Amino acid sequence: MAQYKTIAETNNFIVLDDYTKYSTLNEPTVGYQSEFALEQEFILDLTNQGYENPSSLTTYETMLANVRVQIQALNEMVFTDSEWARYVEEYLDKPSDNLVEKTRKIHDNHIYDFVFDDGHIQNIYLVDKKNIARNKVQVISQFEQQGTHANRYDVTILINGLPLVQVELKKRGIAIREAFNQVHRYSKESFNSKNSLFKYLQIFVISNGTDSRYFANTIERNKNSFDFTMNWAKADNTLIKDLKDFTATFFQKNTLLNVLFTYSVFDTSDTLLVMRPYQIAATERILWKIKSSHQLKKWSKPESGGYIWHTTGSGKTLTSFKAARLATQLDFIDKVFFVVDRKDLDFQTMKEYQRFSPDSVNGSESTAGLKRNIDKDDNKIIVTTIQKLNNLMKSESNLPIYQKQVVFIFDEAHRSQFGEAQKNLKKKFKKYYHFGFTGTPIFPQNALGAETTASVFGSELHSYVITDAIRDEKVLKFKVDYNNVRPRFKSIESEQDEKKLSAAENQTALLHPARIREISQYILNNFKVKTHRNQGTNKGFNAMFAVNSVPAAKCYYEELSRLQKENGTPLKIATIFSFAANEEQNAIGEIVDETFEPSAMDSSAKEFLTKAINDYNAMFKTSYGVDSKEFQNYYRDLAKRVKNKEVDLLIVVGMFLTGFDAPTLNTLFVDKNLRYHGLMQAFSRTNRIYDATKTFGNIVTFRNLEMATIDAITLFGDSNTKNVVLEKSYKEYLEGFTDIVTGEARRGYIEVVKELNEKFPNPDEIVTEKDKKEFTKLFGEYLRVENLLQNYDEFIKLKALQEIDKNDPTSIEAFKVAHFVSDEDIAAMQKLEVIPDRTIQDYRSTYNDIRDWLRREKAGKESEKSDIDWDDVIFEIDLLKSQEINLDYILELIFEHHKKNKDKVSLIDEIRRVIRASIGNRAKESLVVDFINETDLDNIQDKASIIASFFEYAQNKQKIEASALIKEENLNEEEAKRYITFSLKREFASENGTELNAILPRMSPLNPQYLAKKQSVFKKLISFIEKFKGVGGQL
Repeated sequence: MAQYKTIAETNNFIVLDDYTKYSTLNEPTVGYQSEFALEQEFILDLTNQGYENPSSLTTYETMLANVRVQIQALNEMVFTDSEWARYVEEYLDKPSDNLVEKTRKIHDNHIYDFVFDDGHIQNIYLVDKKNIARNKVQVISQFEQQGTHANRYDVTILINGLPLVQVELKKRGIAIREAFNQVHRYSKESFNSKNSLFKYLQIFVISNGTDSRYFANTIERNKNSFDFTMNWAKADNTLIKDLKDFTATFFQKNTLLNVLFTYSVFDTSDTLLVMRPYQIAATERILWKIKSSHQLKKWSKPESGGYIWHTTGSGKTLTSFKAARLATQLDFIDKVFFVVDRKDLDFQTMKEYQRFSPDSVNGSESTAGLKRNIDKDDNKIIVTTIQKLNNLMKSESNLPIYQKQVVFIFDEAHRSQFGEAQKNLKKKFKKYYHFGFTGTPIFPQNALGAETTASVFGSELHSYVITDAIRDEKVLKFKVDYNNVRPRFKSIESEQDEKKLSAAENQTALLHPARIREISQYILNNFKVKTHRNQGTNKGFNAMFAVNSVPAAKCYYEELSRLQKENGTPLKIATIFSFAANEEQNAIGEIVDETFEPSAMDSSAKEFLTKAINDYNAMFKTSYGVDSKEFQNYYRDLAKRVKNKEVDLLIVVGMFLTGFDAPTLNTLFVDKNLRYHGLMQAFSRTNRIYDATKTFGNIVTFRNLEMATIDAITLFGDSNTKNVVLEKSYKEYLEGFTDIVTGEARRGYIEVVKELNEKFPNPDEIVTEKDKKEFTKLFGEYLRVENLLQNYDEFIKLKALQEIDKNDPTSIEAFKVAHFVSDEDIAAMQKLEVIPDRTIQDYRSTYNDIRDWLRREKAGKESEKSDIDWDDVIFEIDLLKSQEINLDYILELIFEHHKKNKDKVSLIDEIRRVIRASIGNRAKESLVVDFINETDLDNIQDKASIIASFFEYAQNKQKIEASALIKEENLNEEEAKRYITFSLKREFASENGTELNAILPRMSPLNPQYLAKKQSVFKKLISFIEKFKGVGGQL
């Protein structure tokens, strides 16, 4: 009998503990593999895993007929033709359904009460979520569908006949991003065309054979960026990338069905979230622990629970919610408590949980409210604070719930795990299972007492540490600047001893007016650069400033306000702090917890807080105050405005340094001695992924935290962690380095600039397709390295040096004082080759031209086949947009230029250069040039007038051109105006839904010219929207 080797084994976990890679057991295949061969092999592997492979499903009609067969089989009934037509019309493929409605059918409304022709009613299931194995899995390939373009999809996975998973394959060697971009293109062009069952798609899988990823199909524009794609993985976070291995694990039938129906969440903001492998692994292991402890009748001990160590920023809330939700569905569990340790988290978690599932959570305003929720028999998760739970246990000696089986899930377990509440919990509850989630566990090394995370909660059930998250690009690295701009305060800034630091004379030194002034000035001088707002536009990020005490917050708040008094556009600065009880700490470096009772503070602190909140009220037309309820509302409003980037700089003492999540935050200024977990928590405010321009969390420390940073990173990782977690030095980005994680050599700025200057000194001479491709790759590399270097003070100095007259001793001296540099530093800087801004502008323009040219080439299918393969080229659109200049800035340039030089020809030439270098304003070139030609610029007195004058001109032009377009294309006027107005408002034209059809002239959709007409009108509308978006006005 043949000997078989086990390659995958499961104890009912879908994220496997053991899996042996295909390449380990088999000889590698030799030779070239085409895309078609890759696809055929993939389909064969799926059929070997039990997928059916019908060959006849190539049209909407055959697909729909197959759905009928599968749904009849699943529900053990048969439709008549008229019943089926009605079921499709009123439920399955309702004409008005969009992607959101279809997704809701899979997640919430998968059972439909259908009335048959004879009057009887039956529940018709789309999918069976209780007995997952009953769902039929099929695989089809090369299905073709017509939208604005005809698209042929590679491989589609059907569940009960419905296309729920779409696989896009590229041959080995092609950038995986190309498959991602293709999915993006299809979803715009045809996935969402009218009556498309493809609106049911839940998950996309992309692969180039060697790298395979999955991601949710969502219309959330920021959630479908490439950063949100995921590899599958084993339980120890080893990635499963090769398509062979991905097929054997992720596409194993039970695994795929569980990912689709159990481990995804459709939240209240209509966003589909598909869980990542480590989130699924943790959830599965918690449920396994509950079940096994129940069977062994082991309750209320550390062995009956465990803790999950998932690094800050890796999505703990979704994992804990899913674990809590699935635990409520176990027959023997009476209640699930989700316990947070602070009132603000109570509210935040409540909101998050309600976002995931509005009907599954009970919050409690008070201890009495908590008691009422416990008495309810409603199978809901109870979200509460440790304080409320403790008060309940102290005041109620004998509640029925104490004898029942309950689950406790503690968020941020490092804080909730000690003290009186835990002791009461052990005394009162007789049958509990308890689990802790933490990003920074307490080990013997950073514990202040005998208790550690493991001694309270039991063993570690799953870990996903910061190095895993950085490798998977789920959080960013930190770039830490140990800033020493004030040499005279160096000794006190390097002091590590807490006792010495809190001594009165040292407090005085740290709050010395000269020190406060220099640091405040540094922050104001560097704010725009650090937050990527230095391009004449308000894109970019915001920042937080962590200070040591309330008096420090007061000094900085007042000094920053004073320094920017004369500034026409000052930074919006806010602050928040409250009373911090002097409680015993459990771990070294723990950030002291501030309560929601500012009234307990001393009078000077209260006075300052009142003034700061009044300033905030004046800034945002609100009316908050310092009493408990109003202060809570202030906290919530401030949190929202920081997340929406309405606040530029937030000064904090303790609040917001833990548990606060704002992806738009990229910089943390620090004048506070942080250690261990307080340091990791505070730094982690900055490292959420956002887009390509946010490459790392920027930390600028005004105290010497170098050793503290390395200690913390080593404790929560290992000795090599700092090489992964901390960003490279300025010198390495300048001269190049070898990446520790991937092993690839990365070229430095010097080499890239040298090659650009040598190969492409004149952008106008980039003519051949070969040159275009080579330039695109090289300039993309330049954009990436320059985007990184922008965060380094040394690079800012280098750029600033280019602006001054090197032969003027006065300018040189002023530069030395402003930037704290010596003659030797300046001599070293002058040796570096820097590309002038004007040349960069021309390069950007050429880069944009090539991108437009390539899109036209790809669209014009009739163009002869090129022998140059562009599949490995990625255009750095996010980086171009980050350095975007806005329209107001361009108009101000026109005003400035005209003041110095009245020649309109040279003005137009200059402005064309600026506009072409800007990806967002290119479409407005003719509009701006016409404005210059048709306006008497001599009559315009100031910058505000030129902006007002342009918008008036553009709005008038918009009206005229809209009328001309409607007339020329014979469109339905009322519908067309409504469509254009809505498109201008959201800043893009869309063909999803029925709005576009409604504006077309009356014509049967069966008319052969209908589709051509629709496409030509849509193209014109796209150009119109691009040209006039952002100018406002009425049609």
